[in-house]
Amino acid sequence: MPQVPSRTLWIDYLRSFLTVLVVAHHSSLAYTTFARFDKVAYIRSTHPIVDNRCWIGLDIFENFNDVFFMSLMFLIAGLFVIKSIQRKGPGAFVRDRFYRLFIPFLIGGTILNLIAHYPAYLIAHGSAHLPAYIKDFFVVEQWPVGPPWFIWVLFTFNVIFALIYAVFAKKVSTPAGLPSPAYASPIKSAEEMASPAYAAADANLHPHARRPSGPSRTILLWFGFTFMLYVPFAFWLGPGKWTGFGPFDFQVSRAAWYFGYFLLGIWLGKVHFNEGIFAISAPLVRRWPLWLLMCAGAYTSLTITPPLLTDLVKQGSLSEFAGYLLYFSNYVLSATFSCIAFMTTFRALFKKPHAVWDSLSENAYLIYLLHYPFVIWTQYLLLGAQLPAFAKFVITFSATLLGSWLIAIPLRKIDPVRKYI
Repeated sequence: MPQVPSRTLWIDYLRSFLTVLVVAHHSSLAYTTFARFDKVAYIRSTHPIVDNRCWIGLDIFENFNDVFFMSLMFLIAGLFVIKSIQRKGPGAFVRDRFYRLFIPFLIGGTILNLIAHYPAYLIAHGSAHLPAYIKDFFVVEQWPVGPPWFIWVLFTFNVIFALIYAVFAKKVSTPAGLPSPAYASPIKSAEEMASPAYAAADANLHPHARRPSGPSRTILLWFGFTFMLYVPFAFWLGPGKWTGFGPFDFQVSRAAWYFGYFLLGIWLGKVHFNEGIFAISAPLVRRWPLWLLMCAGAYTSLTITPPLLTDLVKQGSLSEFAGYLLYFSNYVLSATFSCIAFMTTFRALFKKPHAVWDSLSENAYLIYLLHYPFVIWTQYLLLGAQLPAFAKFVITFSATLLGSWLIAIPLRKIDPVRKYI
Protein backbone atom coordinates (compact mmCIF):
# COMPACT_ATOMS: atom_id res chain seq x y z
CA MET A 1 0.00 0.00 0.00
CA PRO A 2 1.46 3.41 -0.92
CA GLN A 3 2.49 5.74 1.87
CA VAL A 4 -0.40 7.95 2.96
CA PRO A 5 0.65 11.58 3.52
CA SER A 6 0.92 12.29 7.24
CA ARG A 7 -1.40 15.26 6.85
CA THR A 8 -4.19 12.87 5.92
CA LEU A 9 -3.09 9.89 7.97
CA TRP A 10 -3.61 11.16 11.50
CA ILE A 11 -6.81 13.00 10.62
CA ASP A 12 -8.24 9.95 8.87
CA TYR A 13 -7.32 7.76 11.81
CA LEU A 14 -8.80 10.23 14.28
CA ARG A 15 -12.01 10.41 12.25
CA SER A 16 -12.31 6.63 12.20
CA PHE A 17 -11.54 6.47 15.92
CA LEU A 18 -14.41 8.88 16.57
CA THR A 19 -16.65 6.63 14.47
CA VAL A 20 -15.71 3.74 16.75
CA LEU A 21 -16.57 5.94 19.74
CA VAL A 22 -19.99 6.60 18.19
CA VAL A 23 -20.57 2.84 17.90
CA ALA A 24 -19.45 2.32 21.51
CA HIS A 25 -21.56 5.25 22.68
CA HIS A 26 -24.77 3.83 21.23
CA SER A 27 -23.82 0.34 22.42
CA SER A 28 -23.69 1.63 26.02
CA LEU A 29 -27.02 3.48 26.11
CA ALA A 30 -29.15 0.43 26.94
CA TYR A 31 -27.10 -0.22 30.08
CA THR A 32 -26.80 3.18 31.77
CA THR A 33 -28.37 3.83 35.18
CA PHE A 34 -30.42 6.74 33.81
CA ALA A 35 -31.91 4.72 30.93
CA ARG A 36 -35.73 4.67 30.76
CA PHE A 37 -38.24 3.30 28.25
CA ASP A 38 -41.61 4.89 27.36
CA LYS A 39 -44.05 2.31 26.01
CA VAL A 40 -46.55 4.93 24.88
CA ALA A 41 -44.05 6.51 22.49
CA TYR A 42 -40.58 5.03 22.51
CA ILE A 43 -39.29 8.20 20.86
CA ARG A 44 -39.42 9.71 24.35
CA SER A 45 -37.16 6.96 25.72
CA THR A 46 -33.49 7.59 26.40
CA HIS A 47 -32.75 4.77 23.93
CA PRO A 48 -34.88 2.39 21.85
CA ILE A 49 -33.79 -0.55 24.03
CA VAL A 50 -33.40 -0.36 27.81
CA ASP A 51 -32.04 -3.40 29.66
CA ASN A 52 -32.65 -4.13 33.35
CA ARG A 53 -28.92 -4.63 33.73
CA CYS A 54 -27.04 -1.36 34.19
CA TRP A 55 -23.68 -0.08 35.37
CA ILE A 56 -22.66 3.43 36.41
CA GLY A 57 -19.32 2.99 34.67
CA LEU A 58 -21.14 3.15 31.36
CA ASP A 59 -22.76 6.41 32.50
CA ILE A 60 -19.28 7.86 32.91
CA PHE A 61 -18.17 6.54 29.52
CA GLU A 62 -21.30 7.76 27.71
CA ASN A 63 -21.16 11.21 29.30
CA PHE A 64 -17.48 11.58 28.44
CA ASN A 65 -18.20 10.97 24.78
CA ASP A 66 -21.13 13.36 24.79
CA VAL A 67 -18.98 16.22 26.02
CA PHE A 68 -16.77 16.46 22.95
CA PHE A 69 -16.97 13.85 20.22
CA MET A 70 -19.65 15.32 17.95
CA SER A 71 -18.14 18.80 18.04
CA LEU A 72 -14.76 17.32 17.14
CA MET A 73 -16.37 15.41 14.25
CA PHE A 74 -17.76 18.68 12.87
CA LEU A 75 -14.33 20.32 13.21
CA ILE A 76 -12.66 17.49 11.29
CA ALA A 77 -15.40 17.61 8.66
CA GLY A 78 -14.50 21.25 7.97
CA LEU A 79 -10.76 20.79 7.54
CA PHE A 80 -10.71 20.17 3.79
CA VAL A 81 -13.89 22.01 2.78
CA ILE A 82 -12.36 25.19 1.43
CA LYS A 83 -9.77 23.38 -0.68
CA SER A 84 -12.51 21.17 -2.07
CA ILE A 85 -14.61 24.21 -3.00
CA GLN A 86 -11.65 25.90 -4.65
CA ARG A 87 -10.85 22.77 -6.62
CA LYS A 88 -14.41 21.99 -7.76
CA GLY A 89 -16.24 25.31 -7.51
CA PRO A 90 -19.20 25.94 -5.14
CA GLY A 91 -21.82 24.39 -7.44
CA ALA A 92 -20.00 21.12 -8.03
CA PHE A 93 -19.03 21.00 -4.36
CA VAL A 94 -22.68 21.21 -3.23
CA ARG A 95 -23.71 18.64 -5.83
CA ASP A 96 -21.06 16.21 -4.61
CA ARG A 97 -22.08 16.78 -0.98
CA PHE A 98 -25.70 16.14 -1.96
CA TYR A 99 -24.72 12.71 -3.28
CA ARG A 100 -22.32 11.92 -0.44
CA LEU A 101 -24.34 13.28 2.49
CA PHE A 102 -27.99 13.97 1.76
CA ILE A 103 -28.82 10.83 -0.23
CA PRO A 104 -27.22 8.53 2.39
CA PHE A 105 -29.07 10.50 5.08
CA LEU A 106 -32.39 9.75 3.41
CA ILE A 107 -31.51 6.07 3.17
CA GLY A 108 -30.19 5.86 6.70
CA GLY A 109 -32.96 7.97 8.14
CA THR A 110 -35.69 5.92 6.50
CA ILE A 111 -34.84 2.32 5.56
CA LEU A 112 -32.11 1.68 8.13
CA ASN A 113 -34.02 3.43 10.90
CA LEU A 114 -37.13 1.39 10.12
CA ILE A 115 -35.05 -1.76 10.49
CA ALA A 116 -33.35 -0.47 13.62
CA HIS A 117 -36.41 0.61 15.63
CA TYR A 118 -38.59 -2.46 15.06
CA PRO A 119 -37.46 -4.13 18.35
CA ALA A 120 -38.54 -1.01 20.26
CA TYR A 121 -42.02 -1.34 18.73
CA LEU A 122 -42.15 -5.02 19.69
CA ILE A 123 -41.35 -4.19 23.31
CA ALA A 124 -43.80 -1.30 23.45
CA HIS A 125 -46.75 -3.04 21.77
CA GLY A 126 -46.04 -6.77 21.90
CA SER A 127 -47.10 -7.00 18.28
CA ALA A 128 -45.19 -7.86 15.11
CA HIS A 129 -47.78 -6.39 12.73
CA LEU A 130 -45.56 -4.69 10.14
CA PRO A 131 -48.07 -2.17 8.65
CA ALA A 132 -49.00 -1.03 12.17
CA TYR A 133 -45.31 -0.61 12.98
CA ILE A 134 -44.65 1.50 9.89
CA LYS A 135 -47.64 3.71 10.68
CA ASP A 136 -46.48 4.08 14.29
CA PHE A 137 -42.94 4.91 13.12
CA PHE A 138 -44.05 7.85 10.97
CA VAL A 139 -47.12 9.07 12.88
CA VAL A 140 -46.69 8.37 16.61
CA GLU A 141 -42.88 8.36 16.82
CA GLN A 142 -42.70 11.10 14.17
CA TRP A 143 -39.87 9.51 12.18
CA PRO A 144 -37.04 8.95 14.71
CA VAL A 145 -33.83 10.37 13.32
CA GLY A 146 -31.17 8.28 15.07
CA PRO A 147 -27.47 8.76 14.23
CA PRO A 148 -28.13 10.13 10.68
CA TRP A 149 -28.97 13.52 12.24
CA PHE A 150 -25.24 14.33 12.03
CA ILE A 151 -25.23 13.79 8.27
CA TRP A 152 -28.08 16.14 7.36
CA VAL A 153 -26.74 18.83 9.71
CA LEU A 154 -23.27 18.49 8.15
CA PHE A 155 -24.82 18.76 4.68
CA THR A 156 -26.59 21.96 5.75
CA PHE A 157 -23.35 23.42 7.11
CA ASN A 158 -21.59 22.62 3.82
CA VAL A 159 -24.31 24.29 1.77
CA ILE A 160 -24.32 27.40 3.97
CA PHE A 161 -20.56 27.82 3.71
CA ALA A 162 -20.54 27.17 -0.05
CA LEU A 163 -23.14 29.92 -0.49
CA ILE A 164 -21.12 32.29 1.68
CA TYR A 165 -18.00 31.47 -0.30
CA ALA A 166 -19.74 31.95 -3.65
CA VAL A 167 -20.99 35.39 -2.59
CA PHE A 168 -17.87 36.76 -0.92
CA ALA A 169 -14.88 34.96 -2.47
CA LYS A 170 -14.83 37.18 -5.56
CA LYS A 171 -14.94 40.29 -3.40
CA VAL A 172 -11.72 39.34 -1.62
CA SER A 173 -8.69 40.25 -3.70
CA THR A 174 -5.03 39.62 -3.07
CA PRO A 175 -3.00 42.78 -2.22
CA ALA A 176 -1.11 44.20 -5.18
CA GLY A 177 2.40 42.90 -5.58
CA LEU A 178 1.75 39.74 -3.56
CA PRO A 179 1.14 36.25 -4.91
CA SER A 180 -2.18 34.51 -4.55
CA PRO A 181 -2.86 32.77 -1.22
CA ALA A 182 -1.00 29.53 -0.70
CA TYR A 183 -4.17 27.48 -0.85
CA ALA A 184 -5.32 28.95 -4.19
CA SER A 185 -2.86 26.82 -6.15
CA PRO A 186 -1.84 23.43 -4.82
CA ILE A 187 1.39 23.37 -6.86
CA LYS A 188 4.24 25.75 -6.07
CA SER A 189 7.79 25.63 -7.28
CA ALA A 190 10.64 25.66 -4.79
CA GLU A 191 11.68 29.09 -6.08
CA GLU A 192 8.18 30.50 -5.50
CA MET A 193 7.93 29.12 -1.96
CA ALA A 194 11.40 30.45 -1.10
CA SER A 195 10.71 33.96 -2.37
CA PRO A 196 10.36 36.78 0.21
CA ALA A 197 7.07 37.91 -1.36
CA TYR A 198 5.54 34.44 -0.99
CA ALA A 199 6.71 34.13 2.61
CA ALA A 200 5.36 37.57 3.48
CA ALA A 201 2.00 36.88 1.87
CA ASP A 202 1.64 33.48 3.52
CA ALA A 203 2.58 34.85 6.93
CA ASN A 204 0.21 37.81 6.65
CA LEU A 205 -2.74 35.86 5.30
CA HIS A 206 -2.30 32.77 7.47
CA PRO A 207 -0.47 33.70 10.67
CA HIS A 208 -1.72 30.59 12.49
CA ALA A 209 0.37 28.42 10.16
CA ARG A 210 3.63 30.37 10.33
CA ARG A 211 3.62 31.68 13.88
CA PRO A 212 1.71 29.18 16.00
CA SER A 213 0.52 30.44 19.34
CA GLY A 214 1.93 29.09 22.56
CA PRO A 215 -0.05 26.25 24.15
CA SER A 216 -1.49 28.41 26.94
CA ARG A 217 -2.81 31.02 24.53
CA THR A 218 -4.21 28.36 22.19
CA ILE A 219 -6.07 26.65 25.03
CA LEU A 220 -7.38 29.94 26.38
CA LEU A 221 -8.65 31.00 22.96
CA TRP A 222 -10.16 27.54 22.35
CA PHE A 223 -11.91 27.66 25.71
CA GLY A 224 -13.25 31.17 25.12
CA PHE A 225 -14.44 30.28 21.62
CA THR A 226 -16.31 27.21 22.88
CA PHE A 227 -17.71 29.10 25.87
CA MET A 228 -19.27 31.76 23.62
CA LEU A 229 -20.73 29.14 21.29
CA TYR A 230 -22.29 26.99 23.99
CA VAL A 231 -22.92 28.61 27.38
CA PRO A 232 -25.32 31.43 26.33
CA PHE A 233 -27.47 28.93 24.41
CA ALA A 234 -27.38 26.39 27.23
CA PHE A 235 -28.75 29.06 29.58
CA TRP A 236 -31.32 30.25 27.05
CA LEU A 237 -32.57 26.97 25.61
CA GLY A 238 -31.46 24.36 28.13
CA PRO A 239 -28.46 22.08 27.54
CA GLY A 240 -30.41 19.07 26.27
CA LYS A 241 -33.11 20.60 24.07
CA TRP A 242 -33.75 19.04 20.66
CA THR A 243 -36.02 20.38 17.97
CA GLY A 244 -36.92 19.77 14.34
CA PHE A 245 -39.50 17.97 12.25
CA GLY A 246 -39.48 14.36 11.12
CA PRO A 247 -35.93 13.13 10.56
CA PHE A 248 -34.61 16.71 10.48
CA ASP A 249 -33.98 16.75 14.20
CA PHE A 250 -31.03 18.34 15.98
CA GLN A 251 -29.85 19.53 19.37
CA VAL A 252 -30.77 23.18 19.14
CA SER A 253 -28.70 24.27 22.13
CA ARG A 254 -25.56 23.02 20.37
CA ALA A 255 -26.27 24.30 16.86
CA ALA A 256 -23.96 27.32 17.23
CA TRP A 257 -21.28 25.17 18.85
CA TYR A 258 -21.30 22.63 16.04
CA PHE A 259 -21.37 25.23 13.28
CA GLY A 260 -18.63 27.20 15.01
CA TYR A 261 -16.40 24.13 15.18
CA PHE A 262 -17.14 23.37 11.54
CA LEU A 263 -15.96 26.90 10.68
CA LEU A 264 -12.94 26.45 12.96
CA GLY A 265 -12.04 23.36 10.95
CA ILE A 266 -12.37 25.37 7.73
CA TRP A 267 -10.11 28.09 9.14
CA LEU A 268 -7.49 25.56 10.22
CA GLY A 269 -7.71 23.85 6.85
CA LYS A 270 -7.02 27.00 4.81
CA VAL A 271 -3.31 26.13 4.93
CA HIS A 272 -1.19 23.10 5.72
CA PHE A 273 -1.99 23.21 9.43
CA ASN A 274 0.50 20.37 10.01
CA GLU A 275 3.12 23.10 9.69
CA GLY A 276 1.36 25.38 12.19
CA ILE A 277 -0.09 24.69 15.62
CA PHE A 278 -0.29 20.97 14.80
CA ALA A 279 3.25 20.66 13.48
CA ILE A 280 4.93 17.58 14.90
CA SER A 281 7.50 19.81 16.62
CA ALA A 282 5.00 22.43 17.82
CA PRO A 283 4.83 22.92 21.61
CA LEU A 284 1.12 22.02 21.60
CA VAL A 285 1.78 18.64 19.99
CA ARG A 286 4.92 17.86 21.98
CA ARG A 287 2.96 18.15 25.23
CA TRP A 288 0.24 15.69 24.22
CA PRO A 289 0.66 13.56 27.41
CA LEU A 290 -0.09 16.66 29.50
CA TRP A 291 -3.28 17.35 27.54
CA LEU A 292 -4.43 13.77 28.11
CA LEU A 293 -3.94 14.27 31.84
CA MET A 294 -5.78 17.60 31.71
CA CYS A 295 -8.56 15.94 29.70
CA ALA A 296 -8.96 13.26 32.39
CA GLY A 297 -8.77 15.83 35.17
CA ALA A 298 -11.32 18.19 33.64
CA TYR A 299 -13.80 15.38 33.04
CA THR A 300 -13.26 14.01 36.57
CA SER A 301 -14.06 17.46 37.92
CA LEU A 302 -17.14 17.65 35.69
CA THR A 303 -18.30 14.29 37.06
CA ILE A 304 -17.83 14.90 40.79
CA THR A 305 -18.74 18.59 41.16
CA PRO A 306 -22.48 18.66 40.21
CA PRO A 307 -23.66 17.21 43.57
CA LEU A 308 -21.45 19.71 45.39
CA LEU A 309 -22.82 22.62 43.36
CA THR A 310 -26.39 21.40 43.94
CA ASP A 311 -25.83 21.30 47.70
CA LEU A 312 -24.36 24.81 47.69
CA VAL A 313 -27.37 26.12 45.75
CA LYS A 314 -29.81 24.40 48.12
CA GLN A 315 -27.97 25.86 51.11
CA GLY A 316 -28.14 29.33 49.63
CA SER A 317 -24.36 29.64 49.50
CA LEU A 318 -24.47 29.85 45.72
CA SER A 319 -27.08 31.31 43.39
CA GLU A 320 -28.67 29.01 40.84
CA PHE A 321 -27.19 31.11 38.04
CA ALA A 322 -23.69 30.88 39.53
CA GLY A 323 -24.06 27.13 40.00
CA TYR A 324 -25.02 26.59 36.36
CA LEU A 325 -22.30 28.98 35.21
CA LEU A 326 -19.66 26.99 37.07
CA TYR A 327 -21.03 23.72 35.71
CA PHE A 328 -21.20 24.96 32.11
CA SER A 329 -17.71 26.44 32.40
CA ASN A 330 -16.38 23.09 33.60
CA TYR A 331 -18.24 21.41 30.73
CA VAL A 332 -16.55 23.71 28.22
CA LEU A 333 -13.16 23.13 29.83
CA SER A 334 -13.64 19.37 29.54
CA ALA A 335 -14.66 19.68 25.89
CA THR A 336 -11.67 21.91 25.15
CA PHE A 337 -9.07 19.62 26.70
CA SER A 338 -10.70 16.53 25.16
CA CYS A 339 -10.52 17.97 21.64
CA ILE A 340 -6.95 19.18 22.05
CA ALA A 341 -5.84 15.95 23.74
CA PHE A 342 -7.17 13.68 21.00
CA MET A 343 -5.94 15.87 18.14
CA THR A 344 -2.42 16.25 19.52
CA THR A 345 -2.17 12.59 20.55
CA PHE A 346 -3.11 11.34 17.10
CA ARG A 347 -0.80 13.91 15.49
CA ALA A 348 2.12 12.82 17.66
CA LEU A 349 1.66 9.05 17.56
CA PHE A 350 0.24 8.13 14.16
CA LYS A 351 3.01 8.61 11.62
CA LYS A 352 2.90 5.37 9.61
CA PRO A 353 -0.04 3.58 8.01
CA HIS A 354 -1.41 0.35 9.43
CA ALA A 355 -3.40 -2.07 7.28
CA VAL A 356 -6.22 -2.67 9.79
CA TRP A 357 -6.61 1.00 10.61
CA ASP A 358 -6.48 1.88 6.91
CA SER A 359 -9.43 -0.46 6.35
CA LEU A 360 -11.28 1.07 9.28
CA SER A 361 -10.69 4.57 7.88
CA GLU A 362 -11.80 3.60 4.38
CA ASN A 363 -15.04 2.11 5.70
CA ALA A 364 -15.75 4.47 8.61
CA TYR A 365 -18.52 6.39 6.84
CA LEU A 366 -20.41 3.22 5.93
CA ILE A 367 -19.88 1.87 9.45
CA TYR A 368 -21.47 5.04 10.78
CA LEU A 369 -24.44 4.62 8.43
CA LEU A 370 -24.93 0.90 9.05
CA HIS A 371 -24.22 0.45 12.76
CA TYR A 372 -27.50 1.46 14.41
CA PRO A 373 -29.62 -1.59 13.39
CA PHE A 374 -26.83 -3.83 14.69
CA VAL A 375 -26.81 -1.96 18.01
CA ILE A 376 -30.52 -2.13 18.69
CA TRP A 377 -31.10 -5.69 17.46
CA THR A 378 -28.14 -7.03 19.46
CA GLN A 379 -29.34 -5.25 22.59
CA TYR A 380 -32.83 -6.64 21.99
CA LEU A 381 -31.56 -10.22 21.61
CA LEU A 382 -29.53 -9.86 24.82
CA LEU A 383 -32.44 -8.66 26.96
CA GLY A 384 -33.03 -12.08 28.50
CA ALA A 385 -29.37 -13.01 28.88
CA GLN A 386 -28.19 -13.36 32.48
CA LEU A 387 -25.03 -11.36 31.96
CA PRO A 388 -23.57 -8.26 33.63
CA ALA A 389 -24.22 -4.93 31.93
CA PHE A 390 -20.59 -4.52 30.92
CA ALA A 391 -20.53 -7.95 29.26
CA LYS A 392 -23.67 -7.07 27.27
CA PHE A 393 -22.07 -3.79 26.25
CA VAL A 394 -18.91 -5.56 25.03
CA ILE A 395 -20.95 -8.08 23.04
CA THR A 396 -23.11 -5.34 21.51
CA PHE A 397 -20.13 -3.17 20.63
CA SER A 398 -18.10 -6.03 19.16
CA ALA A 399 -20.99 -7.47 17.13
CA THR A 400 -21.95 -4.01 15.85
CA LEU A 401 -18.47 -2.87 14.85
CA LEU A 402 -17.52 -6.15 13.19
CA GLY A 403 -20.92 -6.64 11.55
CA SER A 404 -21.14 -3.17 10.03
CA TRP A 405 -17.45 -3.29 9.05
CA LEU A 406 -17.81 -6.64 7.28
CA ILE A 407 -20.82 -5.39 5.33
CA ALA A 408 -19.12 -2.10 4.48
CA ILE A 409 -16.05 -3.69 2.87
CA PRO A 410 -17.84 -5.40 -0.06
CA LEU A 411 -20.51 -2.70 -0.23
CA ARG A 412 -17.89 -0.07 -1.04
CA LYS A 413 -16.88 -2.03 -4.14
CA ILE A 414 -20.32 -1.73 -5.74
CA ASP A 415 -20.21 1.05 -8.34
CA PRO A 416 -23.59 2.70 -7.51
CA VAL A 417 -22.61 2.76 -3.83
CA ARG A 418 -19.20 4.31 -4.43
CA LYS A 419 -20.86 7.40 -5.87
CA TYR A 420 -22.50 8.13 -2.52
CA ILE A 421 -19.68 7.35 -0.12
